[in-house]
Amino acid sequence: MTHSAPEHWATDAGDADVALLDVPPAEARARRFEIDVRFVVRCPDRLAEAWHALTVELDGKRHWQRRIPTSNPGQTDSLDYHCRVEVPAGAPLRIRALAQAHGARRLQLRIDAEEG
Repeated sequence: MTHSAPEHWATDAGDADVALLDVPPAEARARRFEIDVRFVVRCPDRLAEAWHALTVELDGKRHWQRRIPTSNPGQTDSLDYHCRVEVPAGAPLRIRALAQAHGARRLQLRIDAEEG
């Protein structure tokens, strides 16, 4: 019996407002992935109603959404999301992250999927 290393898929969209990660199907087995999505913004020195938001979609359906006031003037702030997803044998997985920022500058939008 051969034991292969766990799959790891990732994409870093930089300062874009959309990140997309397509995990191809595995025909012979079901899989479980730990999904991490991270959105980092640069906070202005004066926040003035700044906010940032993140939406996570799994296979075309909204799975999670949050909008928060931006804090940490002059530094960075982030929104992070983690979930576990079961993927049946023969099925792909599509993860899409949509980021919004008002009064803050987008720095990084990243998706990681680690088999576990």
